[in-house]
Amino acid sequence: MGGWRAKLIFLLVVYFTGFATAIYCLAPAPNTGFEGDQKQFAACPLKSDDFAVAFNSGLHKCVRFGRKAALQTACFFKEKYQSRRVDMEG
Repeated sequence: MGGWRAKLIFLLVVYFTGFATAIYCLAPAPNTGFEGDQKQFAACPLKSDDFAVAFNSGLHKCVRFGRKAALQTACFFKEKYQSRRVDMEG
């Protein structure tokens, strides 16, 4: 496969794509002069406090799951390392 240069270019493309997406999402919408567009945007569920609370809760669940999975993986590797070490010694 590709060397470290290809991996670096790929990571840079992914990084700047995410950065461009964030800029696009945070940029203000152009003023089109239609009142219907303003009302639809104001009623958007992404602007509500309920969405923010739900997103925050989901993010915290994800972090807790990640920590739990990391601890279980660490314990698994530690046990395997200890068993291999005992097998090599005895």
